[in-house]
Amino acid sequence: MKLIIHGGFFSESSTSDDTKIAKQKALEEIVMRSYEYLKTHTATETVVYAVTQLENDTLFNAGTGSQIQSDGKIRMSAALMDGETQKMSGVINIEAVKNPIEVAALLMHQDDRILGGSGATNFARANGFEYFSTEIPQRRAEFEAKLKATGTGTVGCVALDQNGKIAVATSTGGKGFEIPGRISDSATVAGNYANAFCGVSMTGVGEDIVSNATAVKIVTRVTDGMQLKDAFAKTFNELLPYDGFAGAIAIDHNGTIYHQDSHPNMVYASFDGTEFEVFK
Repeated sequence: MKLIIHGGFFSESSTSDDTKIAKQKALEEIVMRSYEYLKTHTATETVVYAVTQLENDTLFNAGTGSQIQSDGKIRMSAALMDGETQKMSGVINIEAVKNPIEVAALLMHQDDRILGGSGATNFARANGFEYFSTEIPQRRAEFEAKLKATGTGTVGCVALDQNGKIAVATSTGGKGFEIPGRISDSATVAGNYANAFCGVSMTGVGEDIVSNATAVKIVTRVTDGMQLKDAFAKTFNELLPYDGFAGAIAIDHNGTIYHQDSHPNMVYASFDGTEFEVFK
């Protein structure tokens, strides 16, 4: 069993040492709780569990604490993919729900598995997800001061369960101040993809990640026999012509855990039952 999570990017210039320590501690606690959960649950159930916790932590830009768009509203996106069944479900620009990843998980059992905008929000309401404001004072202050966000905030999880099954989940609160209707990579195969061979969750600038089809490229290359680190290297090299801003976490079917970013520094934590690692 293996597990890795990410919480977007950390900027040394705009984030204090106290916040860095807080993020390290939060990621350690979440990855350890999620690993315990993985012992008795599937990979698909576990990635939803882990991402729900990340959405609930205001240190990260997903769920509670999401960025505010240019019209003053918060719209979030999230996706889930089961590597065994090759099914993906997701929500795009959903509003006023506490945990977008849980709505995405419910959609996994529907014929129409990816919903956007009011359709996603209405589906959530019809299925018992009550109105919940994910705005926090910090985000409102940033919005009102017109502080441009870096656009690098997303959370995600990749898990390999005891039966060798892989799943991945990703959730984002957006880049902040974007045009309403903008679609990020998080609920697309560019940012969230898995099959029986590999699972990848992305963070960074969505437009760069979509342009490179990053997650699906890495997974496809591993499926075709490339080593995970080599698939990362080749795919990240393809971001260089336009200085693409991206970070990725992954686990392959051999249990190899890997992560890489194109710019400093993605925050992450991993645990395999013995070895624990957290971003420095």
